[in-house]
Amino acid sequence: MVERVRGLLRMAEDPSVTDAESQAFTAKAAELMTRHAIQEAEARAERGEEPDAISRMDHVVTGVGGHGKARVKALADIAAAYGCQSAVRGNTSDTTDRTIILVGTVDALEALQLLFPSISNQMEASAKFMSSTHVADIRELRNYTRSELETERKRYYRSFVRAYGQAVAERIREFRARMQENAGNPGADGDSEEQGSQESSRGADLVLREDVHRVQEEFQKQFPQLRKHRPERTHSAAGYRAGYRRGRQAELGLETTVESGEKDASSLPENAEKAGQGSTR
Repeated sequence: MVERVRGLLRMAEDPSVTDAESQAFTAKAAELMTRHAIQEAEARAERGEEPDAISRMDHVVTGVGGHGKARVKALADIAAAYGCQSAVRGNTSDTTDRTIILVGTVDALEALQLLFPSISNQMEASAKFMSSTHVADIRELRNYTRSELETERKRYYRSFVRAYGQAVAERIREFRARMQENAGNPGADGDSEEQGSQESSRGADLVLREDVHRVQEEFQKQFPQLRKHRPERTHSAAGYRAGYRRGRQAELGLETTVESGEKDASSLPENAEKAGQGSTR
């Protein structure tokens, strides 16, 4: 399965494929990894085996100042959707590379290691395109100075990235919840098989719930005195709306209905813009 995922991601990164094809390959890879984690938990529960081991992974995030912080926030939200917890080393205004430290199950970390680059590429491409379009649009309204336009570009970009990560994380949680509900659905081959499937499903659900507590315990052991970072002060409402909308539309292979236009804008959750200004841990 891992080799299939790697093959899909290699095809996604092939410069000869179109953007739509690249996103489709990334989408299928994300779906395979998510399904694999649920099915593995179900199989372990059915066999009466120990749950997946808890491990740690360090992931370097590039970007100076607010750009780097926004990327960290987006990736931390996505990691949390996979049941991981995170800390950040070197998340300061003058750092060019910062490290997000993830604690989670081996399956979850393996999925994130494979998927982070592709999801980040989609996020970065969308953020750059939309921030450039936004600056071009506001330039038409009145005579902004070059400094004012650059400041607006940065605010828009950072808000877009944070919102994109939040929206992708929501979709991953929704998909994982559906997978847990559907794990071990009863077949049509008799009552005994139906009972076994239901027991397997309950076992998988219990294992996944226990994973959350085990990850929390290990995280607290490794980081007993974690300091919270101050909330990001720069915020663009337009950037946040656009980032959230694009994150809900991103090709992730999670069987989510994609809508477009003004209807998407109206689907923003209550207080979503305010949530986008939260702190990065």
